[in-house]
Amino acid sequence: MNDQVKLNFFASTPEPCSYLDNRKSVSAFANPHMDMDMGTYNELIQHGFRRSGGYIYRPHCPQCKECISVRVPVKRHHYSRSEKRAIKRNADLKISVIPGRYRDEHFDLYRRYIDSRHNDGSMANPSKSDYHRFLISDWADTLFFEFRLNRILMSVAVCDVTSSGLSAVYTFFDPDHESRSPGHFAILNQIHETRSRDLDYLYLGYWIRDCDKMSYKRRYKPLEAYLDDQWVALD
Repeated sequence: MNDQVKLNFFASTPEPCSYLDNRKSVSAFANPHMDMDMGTYNELIQHGFRRSGGYIYRPHCPQCKECISVRVPVKRHHYSRSEKRAIKRNADLKISVIPGRYRDEHFDLYRRYIDSRHNDGSMANPSKSDYHRFLISDWADTLFFEFRLNRILMSVAVCDVTSSGLSAVYTFFDPDHESRSPGHFAILNQIHETRSRDLDYLYLGYWIRDCDKMSYKRRYKPLEAYLDDQWVALD
């Protein structure tokens, strides 16, 4: 860590885990009252932290270590046959990279996606302020990747640009076009974008082996995991 920056961390109160049944989750947050900046975030993400809105956190559950931070070393990634098929299947989409700020068109798609995929959880019925608190930060260097078919917005991938790589924050898409595997394609596109920027890693957040919502991250190879305070190959 940068010794010029002194951070305090706070633990959240235990609450029901969103990913594993009969578990309680606790997160360690970087001091929310300090002025966060990309230099500090660049350091923290290399120690397994993530961004949610303007907050930087890492799971800190006393009795559970299932949330494992993972990243793709993009310069060693080779597209598999199934990945090449996903790219070909979406070759008719136009991809644009735009600054990470609020847009009504994005929020409308986000709300449709959440209502389709997460209508029974804490994310259900999102408001504009919910959307902003989750994805947008005043201090973060954030990009939105827009995927359009004949000018119709199909999906949006939100990612941060750090000194060591891109960080895939969240992807949402038109639920009527799930057969295109838009989430999968968005990650493949971010792998390509990370490499084109001559950066080393695409950070994918937390992999949870026994949670279907999060286990998909294991499909990207090679994959590194942050275990025992160091990044190691995940075999």
